[in-house]
Parts: sequence; structure tokens; C-alpha cells
Amino acid sequence: MKSKRPAPRRPEIGELPVWKAFVVQFSRDTRTRGGTFSGRIEHLNSGRRDRFGSKEELLASLDRMLDQLGENGV
Repeated sequence: MKSKRPAPRRPEIGELPVWKAFVVQFSRDTRTRGGTFSGRIEHLNSGRRDRFGSKEELLASLDRMLDQLGENGV
């Protein structure tokens, strides 16, 4: 009689998956009170980078990169 092996389990996806980790680096000119908001963003897993010159550009870059990554970070 053959014993049944349990089906392999998919690894749990944590609340903060590593493939959605980013570094945001602000330029020395960034002044929130003065409205100057610039720097770069880098996706750690893929190395993709983008520069931003405003809050809106930062959010647009994040949105675009997350869209490209899809649900599984591919």
C-alpha cells in the first residue's frame, strides 16, 4: 500500500513581500515646506530605477513599477 504524501504547500506570502520593497532617496534640495521634492526610487529586487521631481512623479513611478511587477513580483 502506497502512502500518500501531503500536497506541497505554497510558501505563505507575508504582509510585506520582499518583491515589493523599494528604496526612496531624496535629494539634498528636498524641502517639504518649500515645495521642492525630488530624488530617486529603486525597486530592490529588480534594480529598476526612476527619478522624480515632485510628489506626484514619485507616486506615478511607484504605481508604474508595481503595475509592471504584477501580483507575484515577476
